[in-house]
Amino acid sequence: MIKHISFFKILLVVALLLVASTGMAQKFAILSDIHVTPGNANEGKLREAVVEINGTDVDAVLVTGDLTNEGSDEQLLNVKSVLDGITKPLYVIPGNHENNWSQSACKTFNDLWGNDRFVFTVGKLVVLGMNCGPFMKMGDGHIKQEDLIWLDKTLSEMVKPGMKVLSVNHYPLLDDLDNYQDYVDILKKYPVITHQNGHWHRWRQYETDGIIGLMVRCLDMGNGDYGYTLLDVDLDSEWIHVYNKNLGQAPDIRYAYKINTKYYDTPVPMQHYTVPQGFKVEKVYSDNASIFTRVGLDKDNIYFGNSLGYLRVIDKKTAQLKWEYKTTSMLFSRPAIADKIVILPTGDKRLIWLDKKSGKVLNEVAAEGPYVADGIVADGVLYQGGFKTFQAWDVNKKKLLWQYNDINNYCQAAPVVGEKDVIFGAWDTNLRSLDRKSGELNWAWNNGKKVNLYSPGNVVPAVTENRVVIVAPDRNSTAIDRATGKQLWRHHDNAVKVRESLGLSEDGKRAYAKTMDGTIVAMDTQSDDFNLLWETDCNYGYEHAPCIVLEKDGYVYAGSRHGLLAVIDSATGRLLFNYSMGSSEVNGFEVDPTTGDIYCSLIEGTIWRITKK
Repeated sequence: MIKHISFFKILLVVALLLVASTGMAQKFAILSDIHVTPGNANEGKLREAVVEINGTDVDAVLVTGDLTNEGSDEQLLNVKSVLDGITKPLYVIPGNHENNWSQSACKTFNDLWGNDRFVFTVGKLVVLGMNCGPFMKMGDGHIKQEDLIWLDKTLSEMVKPGMKVLSVNHYPLLDDLDNYQDYVDILKKYPVITHQNGHWHRWRQYETDGIIGLMVRCLDMGNGDYGYTLLDVDLDSEWIHVYNKNLGQAPDIRYAYKINTKYYDTPVPMQHYTVPQGFKVEKVYSDNASIFTRVGLDKDNIYFGNSLGYLRVIDKKTAQLKWEYKTTSMLFSRPAIADKIVILPTGDKRLIWLDKKSGKVLNEVAAEGPYVADGIVADGVLYQGGFKTFQAWDVNKKKLLWQYNDINNYCQAAPVVGEKDVIFGAWDTNLRSLDRKSGELNWAWNNGKKVNLYSPGNVVPAVTENRVVIVAPDRNSTAIDRATGKQLWRHHDNAVKVRESLGLSEDGKRAYAKTMDGTIVAMDTQSDDFNLLWETDCNYGYEHAPCIVLEKDGYVYAGSRHGLLAVIDSATGRLLFNYSMGSSEVNGFEVDPTTGDIYCSLIEGTIWRITKK
C-alpha cells in the first residue's frame, strides 16, 4: 500500500496515471518548519520560495507550523509580511514554536491569521487543519477539546458522497501527540486519504490505523538544501504523488502511494490499575474545552480557566456550573482566590476582580502583556507575576502596592511568599527574591547561561527556612541561600535528569523532583551538598511535563504527560499505586483547604479528586 519506488517505476506509474486519469489533480505546496526570524537565512530563502510558488499551478499553499523560533510578536509579524506575498490561496496553522513560548499567550497568531485552524474544499477534496500545541509549557502536542468537537462536526457537514478528506497538522498521528487516538478515531469516520505534517524536520511515511501519514521536509534541511513540498492528489486515479522541491531545481518525486480509506482499530493494551483500600480516585468534572490552568479551591467551589477563555466556577458537591466569565483568549493562569473575590489574570492582558458569588466584574486593569503565571493571595495581598513585571495588589482596595519591572521576559510559575520575601523565577534566566513589603530586589540568581529556555521560568521553588531549591530545563538541581542568594550547591547527573517538576515535603526537609526518565527523586534540603534520599520509578517512561509534585499526610502525588497518577510513600519512596486519569498532561495538584482532598486538572478538560480516607 505504501511504496518508496525507483525512478524508472515512477516514470511508468506517472505515464499510466496520465493515461488513466479523467480529471485534474488537486495540487498543493506545503511549507513546514520554516523557522524565520528577522534577517536570518531562512527569511531570505522563504522569499525565494514565495516567488517560486507564485509561478506554479498549485491550488493552495499550506503552512503547517513552526513559522518562527520563539513565537514573539515581532517574529510573527515579520514572517506574515513574507507569507503575504503568496498570491495563491494561503492556509496557515501554528506549531509548537508558536505555542510553547508565545509572547502573547498564543493570541497574536489568531489576531494575524484569523484563526488557528482552517477548512476549505478543492473540487471533491475537503482540506482541514488545526492547532496542536503544546500550549505555553513543555509538553506533548495536544488537540484542544473544542477542536476535536469542531473536527467531527465540520466533517459531518462538509463530506458529501464521493468526497474525500486531506488532514493537515504540525504533529504526526503518533505518540508525541498525546490525544492522537481521539483525533484518529474521528478521522476514521470519514474518507481521509492521507495526513500531512511537519515537526520532525525529515521525510517519513507511517501508518496509523490504516491512515497513511507523511512527514514532510522543513525549509532548511541542512547542507544548503532549502525547499518545500509539492503534493498532488488525483481522486480519479486514486494516487497521491509527493515531490521534493529544492529551490531553483525541478521537482523530484519522493513518494507515490495509492489512496486508502479502509481503516482498522489497532489493539490497545489494557492497563489495569487498582486503587488500594483507603484511597479513592474519581473524575468530578469534564469540560467542553481544554484546561491549561491549575484549579483554585475554596469551601464550596472549584475555579479554573479553559482554552475557550472562560473562567468557570463549579460546585464541588454537584459538579454544576455556578457561573462563568468569558475573556477573549485562552487562559493559562489559575484564578486567585480571596475571601469574597476571585482575581483572574488573563491572556488578553487584564487583571480582573470578580465577585465570588455572582461573577460580577468589580474592577479590571490593563497590563503590558498577557498573564500566564499563577498568583498567590496572602494576608489580603495578591502577588502576581506578569510579562516583564511582578506586582503586589491590595485585594480588597484593588490598589497596586508595588511593582518590580526589571524582568526581561514573562513569569509563569507561582511565587513562594514568605514572611519577608517573595521568591519566583522568570524566563529571563533569573530566580529572584524581592522584599515582600517594598518589592525591592533582595537578590537575583542565574545559572550563568544566556539561553532563556534554560531558565527556572516554570518551576515553583522549594523554599525552606534558609534554603531555596530549584530544578530547571538545564537538568540541574540547585540549592541557594535564602537570605543572600549565594549558591550552596549545584548538581548535574545524567542519571538524574530533572527538569521543571518540583515539590516540598510538609516538614521542609525534602524536595521532590520528577526526572525525564519518569522517576521521582527525594533530595535532602538540609544538606550542605546534593544528597539523594531515594528514587522511585513511577512507570512514566520518558517524561517532561512540568507538573508540580505534592506531599500531603505522608504521601507524594505526581502526574505524567499522559495523565498517569503516581502515589508514593514519602518516608520510604515506595510506589503505592498508579492510576490512569486520561491521556494528557496533569497540570498540577492542589489541597482542598476544607477537606484535605487532593484535586488536579488534566489538559484534556477533566478535573479529578483523590481522597484519602
